[in-house]
Amino acid sequence: MIVLRYLARELLQSWLAISGVLLLITISGRFIKYLQQAATGALNPDFLFPIMGYRIPGFMELILPLGFFLAILMAYGRLYVDSEMVILEACGMSRKRLLGYTFAAGAMVMLVVGSISLFITPWGSDKSWDIFNTQDTMTEFDRLTPGRFQSMEGGKRVAYTETLTDERTVMNQVFIADLTDNTDNQAVGSIQGEGERAGLTILLAESGRLYRDAETGLRYMLLNDGYRYDLVAGKPASRITQYDIYGVQMSNREIPDIVRESTLPTGELFRSDNPKWQLELQWRFSIPLLIPIIIFMALPLARVNPRQGRFLKLLPGVLLYLFYLSMLILVRGMVEDGEFPVNPGLWSVHLLFGAIALALYFGPGLVEQVQIRKTAGSPAV
Repeated sequence: MIVLRYLARELLQSWLAISGVLLLITISGRFIKYLQQAATGALNPDFLFPIMGYRIPGFMELILPLGFFLAILMAYGRLYVDSEMVILEACGMSRKRLLGYTFAAGAMVMLVVGSISLFITPWGSDKSWDIFNTQDTMTEFDRLTPGRFQSMEGGKRVAYTETLTDERTVMNQVFIADLTDNTDNQAVGSIQGEGERAGLTILLAESGRLYRDAETGLRYMLLNDGYRYDLVAGKPASRITQYDIYGVQMSNREIPDIVRESTLPTGELFRSDNPKWQLELQWRFSIPLLIPIIIFMALPLARVNPRQGRFLKLLPGVLLYLFYLSMLILVRGMVEDGEFPVNPGLWSVHLLFGAIALALYFGPGLVEQVQIRKTAGSPAV
């Protein structure tokens, strides 16, 4: 039990440290991406931290198996380099017992990863998609940030307001620039005799507010005390209109009722024969299933000569793990595209790499037994 506690402590401490570093790197990269979207107005700043919080379980389910794989390589590699593993083997520590001790720590990791993959990640994915749907239903007015030019409507509109009340009901010193198509620009084009030319409409206003029509349900941005400039590309002349009140219709976006497999509870996937739902179920079980397979991979890779150093097989091990994960993602995409049957689906990848892992683990032992038999059967000189 002392040896078991010692090895488990070494593995779990390394696992937590490595997984924490990998998770921090992943979160930082994704946070920068969302921060850029918030800066350009594509994402409401109020949604930034909730989205990150709900997406963390999805990051963890992929990072924790990799962290445990690296923990075995690093922790056991150190024991081999410091000759501690040699002493343990001299005291009766066999490969089979070391495998059992590693599986004892791996069972805890597998339980954590399985809970995240089967229950927490779908819940977080559902919450994050709810936030994105709420984001899609928001108007340009809702996403405005004071003191910043923001691109909207796929780059066809640029808006700016100098100040905005805390309730987001009134804005002051408003600037709006709209690229107009041929239809909208016919009135301007007729002035120039160029009805087919694209144009630009610029709106300036002292203040503005959001208004919803009770009968039609349409939403408008009502601008007060300003000017409208209608410009035509390639023409110097323009039309200038002064107004007291001017309404700009906001786009009404309807969220389609789409069922996303990643947001469904695992129990609901069990009760369905839908191939896409079955594929999602296979993926959720594939993540915790990585743990026992990578244990058989990592144990022979962690066995190093003290003179070689514990980092000798780290790079080949990481490449093998990434190849394993890449094959899972590749086969998942092939099944989604109908290029590979859902059965066996992802199980075929696990069978392939399970065979590779068993070959890595039992291969050296079989070679040693063959050599011993040859040596015992050779005639004495």
